[in-house]
This record gives sequence, C-alpha cells and structure tokens, in this order.
Amino acid sequence: MERGIFIQRTESERTILSDVLDRYAREVLPNQKGGDREMSRIRALKSGLGQYSLAALSPAIVAKYRDNRLSTISLSTGRLVGPQTVKHELSLLQRVLKKASMEWGIGLPGGIPTATVAKPKLPRARDRRLVGDEEKRLLEACAVSNAFWLLPLVTLAIETAMRASELLSLTWSRIDLEGRVATLPETKNGDLRRVPLSRRAIEVLQTMPRGINDKPFPISYRSLSKSFLSACDRAGIKDLHFHDLRHEATSRLFEKGLNPMQVAAITGHKTLQMLKRYTHLRAEDLARLLD
Repeated sequence: MERGIFIQRTESERTILSDVLDRYAREVLPNQKGGDREMSRIRALKSGLGQYSLAALSPAIVAKYRDNRLSTISLSTGRLVGPQTVKHELSLLQRVLKKASMEWGIGLPGGIPTATVAKPKLPRARDRRLVGDEEKRLLEACAVSNAFWLLPLVTLAIETAMRASELLSLTWSRIDLEGRVATLPETKNGDLRRVPLSRRAIEVLQTMPRGINDKPFPISYRSLSKSFLSACDRAGIKDLHFHDLRHEATSRLFEKGLNPMQVAAITGHKTLQMLKRYTHLRAEDLARLLD
C-alpha cells in the first residue's frame, strides 16, 4: 500500500461479470454503432462467464470459454460458432473489463485476463460469390418470405455494396431518389459516405411502402440474419452469408469497368488492401477482357 501498487479485491470479489456486462449495455452501448451485434455478444458472455466474480475470472477460465464456444452450434445459423465471432466476443470482454478497471473503480488484482489469452486463428478471407442461378433462386426465395422487407433489402445489398448495418440505418430523409444518392452520416469507418444508387436500386426503393418510421428497414440485425438464412435454405443455397453480398457487389463494380478509386468511393474502403479483400474477380471474366 505504501508503494502505491496495492489493488483492493473487495469490489471485484463481490461483483459478478453478468452485472458489469449489464452496466456496459446500459451506459456504453447506446452511444455506439452496431449495438445490436454487441448485445448478442453480451448475451453469449453472460451465458458462459456471467456467474464468475471479476476476481475469479482468470486466463484459464477465459481460454476454456473460447474453446467451448468454438465447439458450440449457433442457434441462429445452425453452424459451429466461427473464430471471428469468438474473437469479437473476447475483444468485447476486454473492453468491458478495461472500462470496469479504469473508469468504474473495480480493481482487477490479476490484471485483465483476456490480455494473455490467444485469440482464435481466423480462416482465410471468404471469397464466396453467387454462382450459376443462385441469385435468381435467392431472390425468388426472398419474394415468398413472410418478411416483406427481405427481397428489397437483399436486392439493395447486391446493388449498392452496403454493409448490413448501413442498410438497416438508412432513413428516407437521407435518400435522394431524384439525385440517386443515399447518404450514410456515420459508417463503420466513422466517416460520412454518399452512395450512388443504380436504376435497379431506385426502382426497389420506389416500390417500398413508407410507414410512420423514417427507416425503410426498421428491423434488427438478428431478424435479418434469421430471415436470410431461411431464404437460403428454401433456395437450396449452401454457405452463403449476408455479408457475402457485399463481396459480390464490390466485384461487380470492377466488372463494370470502374477503377479502384471509384469503387472505394462507393464501398467506403480506406485502403487498397482492404478493397482487395472484398474483390473476387472470376478468371473466366478476366479472360474475356484479354480478347
């Protein structure tokens, strides 16, 4: 105590992680983008680690949680929980514990346990694109979905290369149908972006009903994910994620002849390296350009 390095254990011993996660959800998440996804991660952390006190939470316990999650079947997708999902959960846990330690006065005698836990090894970047008649089958399956918004949402994803979070944050007041531009005031990168809209995108927006809500898609990411997965099942399409539509749309922009700067202006990518990760040009299409 005289040297100033003593950490009081009392608060961390009587505080369980579940309570800290709840406080984070109340006080921090409302001011952050992607709160919907963060809430699903908080639910997972509460289920697996919520009963531990902060003092008892150790690297070994966190590592066991990581391994258990990687062998768990997701209820929303029916597939094993992926390394990227678990990495996001561990990153969130680290932010929560850091907040508790540095701002909420809850000392962690053993330090932040996630700091020494190895993150799951990520697979190679996905290069999934729509092949054959998959687009036709997917749109037909979306058309018969009980979720009336699914078909326009999927179509806009293919036409605009917007992220799911960006599509769900769209508001009618920021869509200029005449000028054919949708304005995203705050994107994942933190910048404002103006997205040009194709004729097909405009046609889709013009046919959509307008309710009292200013949002064309007043739904949660969870609802979107569940409805999209059901549509893929009806269409007999395997291993297609909603985010793959952003890869598809970005690749199509290059195939239309746009240069990297033009594509980046549409997609919002900051670097050529990141843009490259989302671009998967077919060798067959490139071969035709050589003739």
